[in-house]
Amino acid sequence: MSIDNFGFDDFLSVFTWRYGSKEMRRVFSELRYRALWRRIWVLLAEAQSKYGLVSQEELNDLKSKADEKYINLKRSHEIEKEIGHDLMAEIKTYAEQCPKGGGKIHLGATSMDIEDNADILRIKDALNIILTRLVNCLNSYSKKILEYKDLICIGWTHLQPAEPTTLGYRLANYAQDIVMDIQLTEFLLTNFVKGKGIKGAVGTSASFKRLLEGIGKPIDMENDVMNKLGLEAFFITTQTYPRKLDYLILSTLASIAQSVHKFAFDLRLLQSPNFGELSEPIKEAQVGSSAMPFKRNPVRAERMCSLARYVSALPLIAFTNAANTLFERTLDDSANRRIIIPEAFLAIDECLIIYNKIISDLRVYPFMIKKNLEKYGPFAGTEAILMKLVERGENRQEMHDRIRRYSFIAWERVMKGEKNPLADLLKSDNIISSKLSEKEINDLLNPSMHIGDVIERCDIFVKNVLEPILIRYKDRVIEKYEEPSF
Repeated sequence: MSIDNFGFDDFLSVFTWRYGSKEMRRVFSELRYRALWRRIWVLLAEAQSKYGLVSQEELNDLKSKADEKYINLKRSHEIEKEIGHDLMAEIKTYAEQCPKGGGKIHLGATSMDIEDNADILRIKDALNIILTRLVNCLNSYSKKILEYKDLICIGWTHLQPAEPTTLGYRLANYAQDIVMDIQLTEFLLTNFVKGKGIKGAVGTSASFKRLLEGIGKPIDMENDVMNKLGLEAFFITTQTYPRKLDYLILSTLASIAQSVHKFAFDLRLLQSPNFGELSEPIKEAQVGSSAMPFKRNPVRAERMCSLARYVSALPLIAFTNAANTLFERTLDDSANRRIIIPEAFLAIDECLIIYNKIISDLRVYPFMIKKNLEKYGPFAGTEAILMKLVERGENRQEMHDRIRRYSFIAWERVMKGEKNPLADLLKSDNIISSKLSEKEINDLLNPSMHIGDVIERCDIFVKNVLEPILIRYKDRVIEKYEEPSF
């Protein structure tokens, strides 16, 4: 094990320097992790001092070296190399620094009383960062939905032109996914993010019952520690907190990944010249290709999809960890948990920073939106034409077949680069023109006549769904995020 300073001549995780924010990296830093261990050891000693198990002098000694600045990773790693146990190595390092109180560190506890509670403190902080990111994406969406609620664009189903919608309404669909992710994150934080507590080996509190025999109850000591940590504990545990919780956490992050991927994939399509309606913000100096200088690639959206795809696969690992935890404890989850939990949070952190930047500075091209609408929009009115003809006495099946044939002719001409001729074809039909005037045909084929109540729904959605969330989290709204470095 090398404890020298790492550099680019060593393997480094991309999350060490490339993806994710400093804020999130700080949450999962090794120094902070070990400082949390020391904090829990101090609180345990403090609770035990009330029962005379730790003297005030011993407690003061432990408190004096609990700060992060006293963490000595070099020394701890030296000990770990010899004994093969990272937490025990930290205990020995801490004890060397505390000659008076060192002998009372970890009294009655097991490793997971320390590590699991520290993990949940980190996860709680990380979830709150993610919640803030989600709120800010929602804040950006609220502005764009109202800005583009009446900008009519062609809808697409099966990647084929469908009936029209509005850009604002399309954005509202993405925002609705974010709303659900916020609700999932809130539910997780409120109901399930709990620590193991202080229950000793296999979770029975046997060691603490022996220590407190005749002077106190283990559950009271546990509550004392956990209350000061600001963390609720699972009432029932084995040697660890339920590993099902990791599965729920990773599944929530995977849900956010799905939302991220859906938006980013759609944007990548809409940024392609075949659509050309939207674009992520592109820096003037941005290079899209080393070979083709003209390229304007959706590199940020592609990064979002790439990282989201990675996160989507991680719940399976958390599932197998939980499902394969035999009886009260196995250690085969330990190594992968060190990877999947921090990296899932860092990946989603990166995605949401990019997401907010794209929505805030979304490039919209009304000319291309209008061009696509003119090309494909008239097809959306064929159902209205059909209904009106039936209303005026024509046979539905016969009119459906007639309109379908004209639509196919129009489609072929559009594919050859011609202007959509559907209106002229319908007007030239003797039966159709005998039932509908030219103005009626033009009006019925007008895409603006076929957007339903989406404008009203955009207004209601922002007012009744987004605004209450943004008001609730007004202190979390950040007008300008740091931009990802890459």
